[in-house]
Formats: sequence, structure tokens, C-alpha cells
Amino acid sequence: MGWLDDALSGWGTTVLVGIGVAVAAPILLPAVGVVIRPVAKGLIKGGLALADSLQEVIAEGGEQLSDLIAEVQAERAAASAASPTPPTSTIGK
Repeated sequence: MGWLDDALSGWGTTVLVGIGVAVAAPILLPAVGVVIRPVAKGLIKGGLALADSLQEVIAEGGEQLSDLIAEVQAERAAASAASPTPPTSTIGK
């Protein structure tokens, strides 16, 4: 029975710690929840504010890119209208 005594020798402390955690958990967890909940809400609010700001920046960048594309297309159209197109040859057809 020596091996059984050796196997169970450290269990006394482990069982006591387990019982202590089981007794303390209902007392400590609500208290931890009271502290963590406002912190979590603050983090979520900050994340949402950051997401809103990022959406505004992306929308502004997209609008500026669209304006730039329209400006380049207008310049290309004006340049092609100003330069004469070479006449097409009908020789050999």
C-alpha cells in the first residue's frame, strides 16, 4: 500500500484548495463581474467610436479618389476632342 499512500499524499492540499475555490467563487465572481463589466463596456464603446471614425476616413478617401478619376477622365476627353483624329485610309479595301 506504499504506492497508494505516495499517489494520494499530495491530494490533501489539492482537495482543500478545490473546496476553497468552490466556496469563494460565488462570492468573488459577482464582485469581479461588477468591476469588469464597466471596463468591457468602455472598451466596446471605444472600439465602436474607432470604427465610426475609420468609416468616415475611408468614405472621404473614396470620395476624393472618385473625384480624381472623374477629373482625369474629363481631361482625357478634352485632350482627345482637341487633337484631330487621323483620317482613315480606304486604299486597298
